[in-house]
Amino acid sequence: MRKPVIYVSIAEQTLRVCDGDRLITRYSVSTAAKGAGQCQGSYQTPLGRHIIRAKVGGNCPLNAVFVGRRFTGEIYNETLARQFPNRDWILTRILWLSGQEPGVNRLGEVDSMRRYIYIHGTPDSEPMGIPASHGCIRMRNDEVVELFSSVPVYTQVIIENE
Repeated sequence: MRKPVIYVSIAEQTLRVCDGDRLITRYSVSTAAKGAGQCQGSYQTPLGRHIIRAKVGGNCPLNAVFVGRRFTGEIYNETLARQFPNRDWILTRILWLSGQEPGVNRLGEVDSMRRYIYIHGTPDSEPMGIPASHGCIRMRNDEVVELFSSVPVYTQVIIENE
C-alpha cells in the first residue's frame, strides 16, 4: 500500500482514507458550525492541502481529556461534562494539521497549525454528520483511535467544501 491520503468533505461531513483511487475507510465527522474559512479567529474549518504534522495521545485511554495538547489526567464522563458545560472537549487522540499552501492555509493569519486545527475525538453525545465544531474535525473516539493508528505523521489531508 502506498502512503494513504485523507479527504475531508465539509459538504458531506465525511472523512475518507484512500490508497490512490481505492477507498480504505470512511467516517462520519463534524466540521465547523461556521462553515469553511481560513482566517485566525473565524472558528471555521480551513480548506486545502494539509499534512498531519503531529500525533498526540497515542498511549492515552479512550475519552482522555486534552487541553493545550496535554492529557489533563481526566477521563470524560457526564459528571465532568456537567462541571464544565462550555468546554470544547478534545478527547482521546489529536492529529494536528499543518497547511501546505502559503497564503491559503499556511503562514500569517491563515496558518492552520497556528490556529490549532486538529482531527480529534469528541463526546459520544455530540452528533456526527452535522457541522458543530469550532474549526476542527471531530470524530467518534473509537474511530479516531483507528485512524490515528492507521496513518503516519506527514500523511496528506485534503479538506474540500464539496
